[in-house]
Amino acid sequence: MQDMSQISQFSRAAPFWLSLLMVPLILIGATVGGWTVLLVPLYGFGLFSVLDRLLGLNTDNADPQTEESELFWYRAITMIWAPVQFLTLFWVIWYTTHTDTLGLLEVIVLFYGVGTMCGAIGIVYSHELMHQRNDRERWLGDILLSMVLYSHFRSEHLLVHHVAVGTPKDAVTARYNESFPRFFWRVLRDCPRSAWNAEVARLKRKDLPATDLRNPFWRYGALQLGMLLLALIVGGLPGLFLFLYQALIAVWMLELTNYVEHYGLTRKYLGQGKFEHVKPHHSWNAAHRATNWLLINLQRHSDHHTRPDRRFPLLQTYHDGEAPQLPHGYPAMTVMAMIPPLWRRKMNPRVRNWRKMYYPEITDWGPYKAGRHEGLAG
Repeated sequence: MQDMSQISQFSRAAPFWLSLLMVPLILIGATVGGWTVLLVPLYGFGLFSVLDRLLGLNTDNADPQTEESELFWYRAITMIWAPVQFLTLFWVIWYTTHTDTLGLLEVIVLFYGVGTMCGAIGIVYSHELMHQRNDRERWLGDILLSMVLYSHFRSEHLLVHHVAVGTPKDAVTARYNESFPRFFWRVLRDCPRSAWNAEVARLKRKDLPATDLRNPFWRYGALQLGMLLLALIVGGLPGLFLFLYQALIAVWMLELTNYVEHYGLTRKYLGQGKFEHVKPHHSWNAAHRATNWLLINLQRHSDHHTRPDRRFPLLQTYHDGEAPQLPHGYPAMTVMAMIPPLWRRKMNPRVRNWRKMYYPEITDWGPYKAGRHEGLAG
């Protein structure tokens, strides 16, 4: 256990504030142009992949019983991010559509960086916020998701993914040998429907209709419509197009991460529609220090599925034998995921070794690969 006696000090939380550097990088790219429009991708993918190699792994664990009052500076970065991202996103839409600083290719690359920020940081922070119990943080999470038109992610993640991870009922558990492009389009098709069905089922248990105002899809729709209208007001039709483009990139970033987090890992089927309980070895773990700073310990994903309400500075990391380990941090792994032959060459042997280690008794993996089991509806 790491000595966390100074955990409440800003200096301990400061590395998790590195995401803020994306904001000036976007402002530089927008106002200077040229090669500077590459700054955000170079920062997020390039620099942190290098830092992961240089700084290595962090296998220290904080005391999970640390009082929430000690975590102020950790919580602060997630709570200020919604207004920071909002101002950055709509300023860059306004600036780009009202000046001629950038050419078309520069605009495309710049907004790829904006989408990277809104996905790799904004959605990750919304993920942390949606898991909390108070309305203020959950609302901030909803606002962040509305900026990328992916508000249903909250319902899908809380009501479907955490319940059904590692089973055929969870669309965002990538199947063995499934390429990312195939996975991406399957998720876009299935997740909104599964999120809606989960909310309708929740309301039905309370004898309420799907149209009840307590259905969060009303809130999701209003927030997303507001963001679309604001983009149109700020930047006209070009601004609306840029908003939609960055949202697509952000969702792409999210689903790349989802793909990496559970690729090929399945819970054992027990028969009669039941699966074993979720365990740490049903998620890929990564202890790469630098990327865990940038992504607020998202790579400690095995523990997140064990204790979904545990705040990010208290997430525990696992060693070999406790959970499967990724060979690289998320920036490198997500780039690899976009090259299916490279991904399979790197990850398929690891999945096969995982199967031998945890489930030597299973001889037929066909139903797991196909996402179908006898007696299991859906």
